[in-house]
Amino acid sequence: MSAHRPEVGDRFRRFRDRLAARDPRRTTPSGHDAATSGAPAGAATDLTPRNGSGRQAGTVEPDSRRPRRRGGRRGGGGEELRVPEATFTSYYGRPVLKAPVWKWDIAAYLFTGGLAAGSSLLAAGGQLTGQPVLRRAGRVAALGAVSASAVFLIRDLGRPERFHHMLRVAKPTSPMSVGTWILTVFGPAAGVAAVAEAAGWLPRRGPLGLVGRALPPVGHAAGLVAAATAPALATYTGVLLADTAVPSWHEAYPELPVIFAGSALASGAAVGLLAAPPAQAGPARRMAVAGAALELFGAHRVETRLGLLSEPYRSGRPGRLLRAARLLTAAGAAGALLARRSRAAGAVAGAALLGGSVATRFGIFYGGVASARDPRYTVVPQRERVNAARTGVDPAAD
Repeated sequence: MSAHRPEVGDRFRRFRDRLAARDPRRTTPSGHDAATSGAPAGAATDLTPRNGSGRQAGTVEPDSRRPRRRGGRRGGGGEELRVPEATFTSYYGRPVLKAPVWKWDIAAYLFTGGLAAGSSLLAAGGQLTGQPVLRRAGRVAALGAVSASAVFLIRDLGRPERFHHMLRVAKPTSPMSVGTWILTVFGPAAGVAAVAEAAGWLPRRGPLGLVGRALPPVGHAAGLVAAATAPALATYTGVLLADTAVPSWHEAYPELPVIFAGSALASGAAVGLLAAPPAQAGPARRMAVAGAALELFGAHRVETRLGLLSEPYRSGRPGRLLRAARLLTAAGAAGALLARRSRAAGAVAGAALLGGSVATRFGIFYGGVASARDPRYTVVPQRERVNAARTGVDPAAD
């Protein structure tokens, strides 16, 4: 067996000769030219692959525009960089970013939280303008939506006590911690305001009569507390998504709170359009127009302003959802303006606004998940930022 195998020394000499053929300037440890130190010149030449022009295939054309290693002399003493550009593949097929583990229940949580916030604002508007139908519908819808939000959140956390554990600290720099405290304030206030609507069903005498007389003022105060907390509840989820490393969420940090605020207003207005007769639905119609305008403006911005990172919002399932949301929201706002005398038209407009709000939340959610799964949406923006830092040119200005 050993007679058929070349010695280690022979292998090394042949390897050294190949290196010498590629770089004639390389010398042997004894100081002589490696191209002539152990093999004939013709043998070394035969080992060197050449291209069609007769030039060695392994050599690099001298080019003054090529970057050179630091420390090289201006006259050409530096070694040329030969590292190829990185491709968009990842280490052993694993993604650059770990995609969010959240499922559809978090997208549903985004919608129900906005619905609860918008409904509480509708209820406060009905309370302040003397529209009892709007007040009652808004309070009941707010309680139902925030209860559904708690179910979806606990489903994602896995165990109910985890929500309680998050109340051990208050961290203003953490959107999740702030959101936990917002829900803690909003939920009981919305519940008390909704329970106060049952005061008319209680007897007027006895202990229950005292409770019935105390509930309306308590409900009014609780409703105003819930309405004061509603803007934070409607927008903190947008801040929460933008605070992650998911590219299409993180880059859309100015637009996500605007989209979610508009979606909350539109869904709360939908409750009023579905529940109130046209004569009492004036505040709901105004909320519908304002919410639709904010939602459509923000959605248009994330689909056009982010450059490459807007692609996930325009293609695939997120693109279909956001296009449907745009059509439903615009139709709902137009229907709200035209439904001044028709209860059926108001109900159709309200259903369209609710559908648009659902599609918006799910489209934004799935768009961010898609951007985290494709390494291109992580690598290309990073390269652009590095090049901008080197050249001093902002790529967003183009």
